[in-house]
Amino acid sequence: MPPIGRRTVLKLFAGSVVGGVAWASLPMALAAPLRGNKRDSGNDADGAVVRDAVLAIAFDRKLHTRLVAHGKPLTPYQPSESLLLTDGAVEDFAITGHKEQPITDARHGTGHQSVTTGRSSRNLEKEVAVTFFDNLPGFAVLQTRYRNHGAAALQVAGWRNAGHELADAPGGFWSFAGATHTDRRDWLRPLAAGFDQRNTLAMDSSDYGGGIPMADIWRRDVGLAVGHVEPVARLLDLPVRKTTGGAHIAVESPQASTLAPGQTLVTERTLLAVHTGDYFAPLRQYKQYMEAEGIVAPQAPESAFAPVWCTWGYGRDFNIKQIMDTVPKARELGFGWVVLDDGWQTNEGDWRIDTHKFPRGEADMRDFTAKVRSQGMHPRLWIAPLAADPGSDVLHDHVDMLLLDKNGAYQTITWWNALTQCPAYQPTIDYYVALVKKVIGDWGFEGIKFDGQHLNAVAPCYNPAHKHAHPTDSVEGLATFWHAIHQAAHEANPQAVVELCPCGTVFAFHNLPATDQYPASDPLSSWQVRSKGKTMKALMGSRSSYAGDHVELSDDGDDFASTVGIGAVVSSKFTWPKDTDHPAEPLPPGGYRLTAEKEALWRKWVALYKQHMLPKGEYLGTLYDIGFDKPEAHAIAKDEAMYYAFYAKTFDGPVQLRGLGAGRHRVRDLFNEVDLGEVDSGDATIRVAFKRFVLLQATPLATRA
Repeated sequence: MPPIGRRTVLKLFAGSVVGGVAWASLPMALAAPLRGNKRDSGNDADGAVVRDAVLAIAFDRKLHTRLVAHGKPLTPYQPSESLLLTDGAVEDFAITGHKEQPITDARHGTGHQSVTTGRSSRNLEKEVAVTFFDNLPGFAVLQTRYRNHGAAALQVAGWRNAGHELADAPGGFWSFAGATHTDRRDWLRPLAAGFDQRNTLAMDSSDYGGGIPMADIWRRDVGLAVGHVEPVARLLDLPVRKTTGGAHIAVESPQASTLAPGQTLVTERTLLAVHTGDYFAPLRQYKQYMEAEGIVAPQAPESAFAPVWCTWGYGRDFNIKQIMDTVPKARELGFGWVVLDDGWQTNEGDWRIDTHKFPRGEADMRDFTAKVRSQGMHPRLWIAPLAADPGSDVLHDHVDMLLLDKNGAYQTITWWNALTQCPAYQPTIDYYVALVKKVIGDWGFEGIKFDGQHLNAVAPCYNPAHKHAHPTDSVEGLATFWHAIHQAAHEANPQAVVELCPCGTVFAFHNLPATDQYPASDPLSSWQVRSKGKTMKALMGSRSSYAGDHVELSDDGDDFASTVGIGAVVSSKFTWPKDTDHPAEPLPPGGYRLTAEKEALWRKWVALYKQHMLPKGEYLGTLYDIGFDKPEAHAIAKDEAMYYAFYAKTFDGPVQLRGLGAGRHRVRDLFNEVDLGEVDSGDATIRVAFKRFVLLQATPLATRA
């Protein structure tokens, strides 16, 4: 049998599920009327229509579709679901049937599903299944099946689902892309002329890959999100590009195959959602759908909200005296964590204690954690797993752990000049589970910071020693690796904090269940701190622990406002009383030394953070559009109060306080400690003037008798 791709074939043979209904249970001939319960499908002279209260998808006679939101057409008819042939030919289909029926799914509840079918001139059959669930208005799950009834094999370059173009509108477009890029670009970007991002969920380089399997384009009035809803990572692309007349978005598979006579290709389950406002609403719907699939963020331990001080300001060449002299200052300022960063180990791979810094080895490490706890703080250890340095014993003794490409070559980790180990190989898992149990259960650390861009995703593995059923077992197995690590840490200490910091990459969503805290992960700007925060609030939900990462990485190295205002955990890597003489990387102007001026500012922000503890509130991401509302705004509800953070280089004018409860509210500028007056929920507008930021608290006035 000519190759078609193992995963594709299995989806047919196993009866692939489309939103709760298996393809194997659907009739092969769909032209006949559906018997039993039948929903009005909206058939008309043009073809067929399937809809919910928000979104309608209309099929014409060629199986092209157009989108309609709230009764308003959004797109023309377009070949949104397509088989991509290597000869560049576009296969047109003639509609042959349409069926629709109600469904009840054990995970997602009630809804309805339609299947529309057609045939091409080359006798290729196409079936498009669309599923709507009652609890997810405007959110459709699509899956397409192609069966070759012809006499000749078809050379396939891949497939496309949910390929649509929205027309230009005043103000243009913004986009969210959940894919990783090696240059660590912004996740949210306006669509300028010539904008074209492939947005692959595969590897962008040897150690950068993966991400959030959703992309979005939106105008002031409407947006369109696409992605996949498979419970494991998939190597798909989410291309977004600016066209001459608008913006185009799709889900595409670049997997080449041969579709022989009698064979069937079934696409992944993909999402298509329309929305108003920015990308937060469909991303939250995606979270809701995937929670029902079993991918749920853990409840963060209480300690995950404590302010974080990290030793990285001293670099790899730190000494213990530097750290222990700084710990009391960190405690005095209100920090709750001490993160022992890179440099405690002999190399990446063996993870043995450097006896130049800890002469008694493990005894000194236990002594270190005990001293941190004696200060009333929590010790956390930095580790970069799945990396084996040249010269390490693990590379020599366990070369079988390495991830190999199809040519037998090693995969490199650029930052450490290390080699990648395969997360789907049981000896690799066992090796790191044992390490985690030692770090937490023996050495006494209360958390681990797992660091490195390579931890987000890995390439397919062809190492014959691993006996993978398919090379993508490594891709799908990374989330299982993290589950084993998370479980080991919490078995050793139920309150342990597992921090996953995939340097600069877009967080890989399928790793979410094993993540107690996610930081901004080496942000390049305060905008990245805030935009990443909005994204992670949608995915992790309320009372989640997203950290702003070292404040020294923010604009001007002191922008705590971008962390506190969005409900993130504050973090710093300050040094005291002086900078290190051997920095791991060039120091910024002024260094990391905690001057008297910095100390006053750090103290004030940490106190504000701890007083209001906004990460434990509800981040209301649909109140403001991060692309189009100016100034940029974020809102959080907590303890009967509303908190608003506004950001701009400079601003002087009125702002709307959206989401207030009924009645009058007192407004206070928290950072400047100034009362700004009262507003009524019927006209909640107040004038503010600020540079960089303003942080407001609106509290309801007591009802008069």
